[in-house]
Amino acid sequence: MPSNAPRLTKAQERDAARQKALQLRAAQEKRARRSRIIGISGLVVALAILGVVVAMILSNAKPTAADLDPKTPLKGVTAPTTATDKGGIPVGTTGVAGTTSGTKAVTVTVYYDYLCPYCEKFETANGPVLDSLMKSGDVTVEYHPISFLDSSSQGSRYSTRTAAAAAYVADADPSHFVAFHEALYKDQPAENTSGKTDAEIAQLAVGAGVPQAVADKLASGKFTTWVTAATAQAQLDGVNATPTVLINGKAPTTTTGGTAAPIDLYTAGPLEAAIRAALG
Repeated sequence: MPSNAPRLTKAQERDAARQKALQLRAAQEKRARRSRIIGISGLVVALAILGVVVAMILSNAKPTAADLDPKTPLKGVTAPTTATDKGGIPVGTTGVAGTTSGTKAVTVTVYYDYLCPYCEKFETANGPVLDSLMKSGDVTVEYHPISFLDSSSQGSRYSTRTAAAAAYVADADPSHFVAFHEALYKDQPAENTSGKTDAEIAQLAVGAGVPQAVADKLASGKFTTWVTAATAQAQLDGVNATPTVLINGKAPTTTTGGTAAPIDLYTAGPLEAAIRAALG
């Protein structure tokens, strides 16, 4: 059937085609603008979320050695609840970390590194008498676990790991802190080895009476920064070797021929004599 619609001239057909092309281009540009707006909005939202996540991470981040205040390194650092503000863990008559033997007791302060062979010699010679004097109420022993010998454990940071583990026990199971401390020396690895694994340290803790649930968290890193800060504090306090031993804040000495000299820390007897002299 013939159409009654008038036929377009070639010029009109070109104009119509051009108009349709312009309409298509306008529609494409509109879609492109909408996609850009959506994309930018999504990027803004993503950046906002990222900012919140970063802020949360930073707010929960543990301070590192570089973050420590050089004058007060323990300030603001998560510490065992039983520790002093100088990085010590006192133990008194009850044998529980965080306690003292009273104001009349002598305070024996000992700076330890659990990889230090001389600390092991000191512990073997003096550990039993310190335990006895604690139980009798004559002394409060203030333990300072620090990390001077990380460079002597083939990169395993054994000194830091064991000090942090001891700090965890002092915090979570203070009644077994001394037993765990002693176990670390009874089975001490040699210097310049990688030392024990975290699992082996946990086994030592369980053998010392620490509950398995606590032992499983010794490697959590909760007190790693505290160990770094306590070590820095020890250096500020003049400690440059382990063991360093103080009786009521002073290095014990003996007088021979009118000259004062440090006491022998590695033989049973001299430390006890110095403590009893301080007791009067």
